[in-house]
Amino acid sequence: MNIEEIEFGGYRIGIPVPFPMKYVYCYLFKQKNGYVMIDVGLKYRAAREAWQEVFDHLGITHRNVHTIYLTHFHPDHSGLSGWMQEQTGADLFMNEIDAAMIELVWGEGSNQVAKMKEMVLQHGVPADLADGIADHMEKLHMNVLPLPTAKPIGNTIAFGEKQWTVLHTPGHSEGHVCFFQEDEGILIGGDHILEKITPNISVWPGASQHPLHEYIDSLRKVKQYSIKKIYSAHHSPILNVSERIDELIQHHDERLAYIESLADHKTTYEIAKVLFSHRKLNPHQWRFAIAETVAHLNYLEREGRITKQSQEPIFYTRSN
Repeated sequence: MNIEEIEFGGYRIGIPVPFPMKYVYCYLFKQKNGYVMIDVGLKYRAAREAWQEVFDHLGITHRNVHTIYLTHFHPDHSGLSGWMQEQTGADLFMNEIDAAMIELVWGEGSNQVAKMKEMVLQHGVPADLADGIADHMEKLHMNVLPLPTAKPIGNTIAFGEKQWTVLHTPGHSEGHVCFFQEDEGILIGGDHILEKITPNISVWPGASQHPLHEYIDSLRKVKQYSIKKIYSAHHSPILNVSERIDELIQHHDERLAYIESLADHKTTYEIAKVLFSHRKLNPHQWRFAIAETVAHLNYLEREGRITKQSQEPIFYTRSN
């Protein structure tokens, strides 16, 4: 069991995920009438068992959880939410943009898998790899259903006997939110700002086509707040908040310059092969690699630093 007591009588809980980062950190806060949960994890056996261990340790049941907040719709944060809502009877809140995305991607009649396959093919991904990407996406449905019934989140919420400001921080997802407690300078940050790794900033069908612009704007927005500590969803809490924000912005500046130098009549896939040449990627990882490279290329195109040649496949050239 991976559980740590934090401020406001809360708990930081590592729920296992079958990915390299091993855990997604979710949160429980005791209220007078029960518990508030922030993020839930991926729907699979190890996550359900971890939550049961936590409930047993705290001497509570699922029914003690009356409210669930989701920072964003990605499956390692939301996949268990429909099941958890069924078990708890809790009200569930999330940003309306991501509530729409969860339905678009995994709802009944979704064609997101076909749209993603079409997108990667347009960007030069070989047909056999595009098939692998689509197959892996299709299998993710078992890790997210049933979908939750979500209500729109407000501008302020209460838990841990404190008022929290809801900060809309698009980038990692278009409807990503963080929760800021001004008195103590604490941010529950989801995947917005992470220690050691950079959050994935990707272009997906049906979502914003300029997430990197939005992400950098969101980083600068968060930097304006007096934040002493970030409880993020992966890795350790962040204490050097301003410095970490600067590091993330610098990382993307350097990445953009490198991608610009590679854009010499090349497709996204050809550029991504260079960017990720140090790793052997499976189809799941290739999906993120392509979508993240597209996000950087869209940024460069919008800034007039490269030119997009819209043919099949799409390729890019430097503007100067």
